Amino acid sequence: MRPLSQLQRAKYMQKRWVERELEVPETVAVLQSALNIDEVLATLLVKRGVHNFEEARNFFRPDLRHLHDPFLMKDMEKAIYRIEKAIASDEKILVYGDYDVDGTTSVALVYSFLKKYHSQIEYYIPDRYKEGYGISSQGIDYAAENNFTLIIALDCGIKSVDKIDYANSKGVDFIICDHHLPGEVIPAAVAVLDPKRPDCEYPYKELSGCGIGFKLVQAYATKNGVSFEEIICYLDLVMVSIASDIVPITGENRVLAWHGLKRLNSEPCKGLSALIDIAGRKDGYTITDVVFMIGPRINAAGRIDDAKHAVSLLISDTIETAYARGQEINLKNTERKLHDSSITEQALAMIDCDERLISQKTTVVYNEEWHKGVIGIVASRLTEKYYRPTIVLTKSNGHIAGSARSVLDFDLYEALSECSDLLLQFGGHKYAAGLTMKPENLEAFQHKFETVVSGSIPDELLVQSIHIDAVLNLKQIDGRFFRILNQFAPFGPQNMAPVFLSRNVFVQGKASLAGNSHIKMCIRQNDSTFFESIGFGLGEYMDALNKGAHFDVCYTIEENVFKNKRSLQLNIKAIKLTH
Repeated sequence: MRPLSQLQRAKYMQKRWVERELEVPETVAVLQSALNIDEVLATLLVKRGVHNFEEARNFFRPDLRHLHDPFLMKDMEKAIYRIEKAIASDEKILVYGDYDVDGTTSVALVYSFLKKYHSQIEYYIPDRYKEGYGISSQGIDYAAENNFTLIIALDCGIKSVDKIDYANSKGVDFIICDHHLPGEVIPAAVAVLDPKRPDCEYPYKELSGCGIGFKLVQAYATKNGVSFEEIICYLDLVMVSIASDIVPITGENRVLAWHGLKRLNSEPCKGLSALIDIAGRKDGYTITDVVFMIGPRINAAGRIDDAKHAVSLLISDTIETAYARGQEINLKNTERKLHDSSITEQALAMIDCDERLISQKTTVVYNEEWHKGVIGIVASRLTEKYYRPTIVLTKSNGHIAGSARSVLDFDLYEALSECSDLLLQFGGHKYAAGLTMKPENLEAFQHKFETVVSGSIPDELLVQSIHIDAVLNLKQIDGRFFRILNQFAPFGPQNMAPVFLSRNVFVQGKASLAGNSHIKMCIRQNDSTFFESIGFGLGEYMDALNKGAHFDVCYTIEENVFKNKRSLQLNIKAIKLTH
């Protein structure tokens, strides 16, 4: 077996450049005039559904008064009535949530709020390895054995029909707060809060699990005369869940994320304050910073040890306690990174030296010694590298378990459905899934998965695309342009940082390598000023650019902070040599 050739490596780095079209140019002119802004900025607003001055004001200045009435959500009245009854009767309440960031922030939020009004309350996070995802029989048994008569389930439960029936037989009531798609049958809980229920008329459907928890708290506060000011303190937790669970940053999520970031950067809860200090970045956090610096640390507790530690951090009463707990979680994150790095390296080497894996349209790799808690991360990294449906498998409780990731516009869940005869179980959605099989089915599954995918996936979906929002002349970029552009934040799904295309640019002076594969340079276009630029993983272009080659470039515009000095920087996503 030969290692991957340079030609084959180059194939995986190619990207399709797709320019987004604008259908209503006359609206752009009207908005540009009303706001007195650059045409490109007006174009970006129209693409985000902003068409007039009033909509622009709401977009640039998200207002908490624009949050929807929580009682518009189906079953909210029932949920609040049951909580009030439990508090009045001094019943024991168990706050139950998933082991990821969304689940643990949800539990921390609802537990912290209700504990102010009720002492008979605890929280419960299922063990990733012993109980698996969602509501477990063990969790219900724990509640029944310890006289909990009400469980508030967060970020899970919408498909737990049999588990809720089991809980009902044990005399344990459930309030489900979930944001995932329901199945054909809604569980027989006391209340089921999920905007994605077909019979729920709540105006916004894309809340995170923690967002649903916040609406529950908001409803309780409204009904019981608690000032809204008393629940604003939880918006940092809601924002962390929005960022980490990769939900759309539109509508109500945009309002919650905007104010949550403001809270995080001014007065975060003690647990998040400790993580900020430990991470080494003190202020100016963005959604991206949360995704890469805070989210992984919270997640590491459940990946490596027990997610209850993440909740205990987030509900800390003192900064000293929070810092001690944060340090413990940070050590788990360091351990997680070591596993992640080692397994990714092994998996890449496995692919690199296997012509069969190289030539296929899928990647399925297995090693019984890989750590189950990080194989999802590894699957994402392999998908980024080779850009094709990917499954990473390891041994777990006598079976083979794995995590799967897909590419844009390919339904991974449907492909797994066609292989279900070889699986013990599987679950997930279009782009990410988990699966379990018997060891003797591994080879047959690898073959069938490749057959199913290769027979249905168009070749163009196997080439990563860059969606360009606008063509921009570098001379258009100045301080005012960036200040307005910066107000498009927080960036995330359905409100991504705009990607610009500038044509026929060149390097001012010399480009240089940063690390092993990144390129740093200053670029110009005609008689524009020069712009400091960084291109991650684009070091292979350095020699050509230093020989005076002109090129087209795709990039986002960001602010670089170095030794308290701030400057504009272009973050280059792709380069095309022209001459």
